[in-house]
Amino acid sequence: MRDSKKEFPKDWFAKAKLHKEGVKGHDKKLNYFGVDASQPLSVWKKKGWIHKDDPRGWFEWYCRYYMGRRIEAEDKKQIKRWKAIARHIAQVAKNCRAGDESCRPRQRQAILHWAYDSRKI
Repeated sequence: MRDSKKEFPKDWFAKAKLHKEGVKGHDKKLNYFGVDASQPLSVWKKKGWIHKDDPRGWFEWYCRYYMGRRIEAEDKKQIKRWKAIARHIAQVAKNCRAGDESCRPRQRQAILHWAYDSRKI
């Protein structure tokens, strides 16, 4: 998101850990739980999760939605996907002791990617 800094409020980037320019792949050390919980962009495209206006996927869509942009069909699709993360939240709540961040780290990181803080479960 380095190339979008002018589009969004500066304070959104104040403590951001951005991937180093020119480095390929994911840097799992930047993730809170230290694991890679992402699927490749090719999978996102194959599943139809990428809208032409948001080539970075859900996060980029969400930022723009939060800022007030509306694309009715895309908004419905992305909100439906966001609601579906509830099954993962339920699995963490069911299978992990409260406060045990070492339990299901990939699932917790994926939940965090969807703007839900599993540390509060």
